[in-house]
Amino acid sequence: MTAVEQRSRSVASEVRVVGAWRGAWLRVEGLWTWYRRYWTSNLYSSGLQPLLYLLAMGVGFGSQVRPGALTQGVSYVQYVAPALLVAGAVQFAIGESTYPVLSGFKWQKDYLAITATPVTPGQVLGGHFLWVGLRVLLAVVVYAVIAAFFGAWTGPGVVAAALVGLMTGLACAAPVTAFAATTYDEGTRFSSLFRFVVIPMVLFAGTFFPISEIPLGLRWLAWISPLWHGNELARGVTLGGLDFGPAIGHAAVLVGLFGLGGLLARRFFYRRLVV
Repeated sequence: MTAVEQRSRSVASEVRVVGAWRGAWLRVEGLWTWYRRYWTSNLYSSGLQPLLYLLAMGVGFGSQVRPGALTQGVSYVQYVAPALLVAGAVQFAIGESTYPVLSGFKWQKDYLAITATPVTPGQVLGGHFLWVGLRVLLAVVVYAVIAAFFGAWTGPGVVAAALVGLMTGLACAAPVTAFAATTYDEGTRFSSLFRFVVIPMVLFAGTFFPISEIPLGLRWLAWISPLWHGNELARGVTLGGLDFGPAIGHAAVLVGLFGLGGLLARRFFYRRLVV
């Protein structure tokens, strides 16, 4: 047996010592150690950004909008609040899956350091998704609690809306993580993603007005958007009127997007980290 083969078997044996979940949580513990010292620098993205939209559009502009068919018979602030919760979760999850992921490969290179231990690239990816999920959940809870003081919620459905925000955020984080894992020189790739995908998605996926107001020829762009599916679910659980069939369809799209994105991200993580 050659020295290379012996080393490979030794590494494989060490990897088995660290369970899949344990390896992922070790990554989360490392990120938490950093975050608890610098959490104040993330206050804006941790729930405050969508609150500014809520104050500007829901409370400010919304004071000029009368309840009617377009707002499902509720005040405008109650109409946009669930969608802004989901939109904030999506923006945060995508932000955490672009430059921070590339930094792990290129600048800080902590992914390379971690995978030099028995922790595998798949566990690094799992830790990333766990961390993004925890941060998104924190952000939506902060938003939901403060928005309640502005009369944004009509009932306890906001709890389910928070889970919808988490699911939608992860559904967007997975393919973007795969995209970041294939990026070597960010150049205009990330800025184009935010400029031509994220911002139009927030504006035209039913966040501020029903997509029925969009010309039929362009409406398909909203239908393929994960944010629209999240918005429909969030409004359905908070304002009512969501049937079982459409709810299953919206959830299936989000779960499928996360699964496909996660598989691609795993493949690209292994391709880039295993030499």
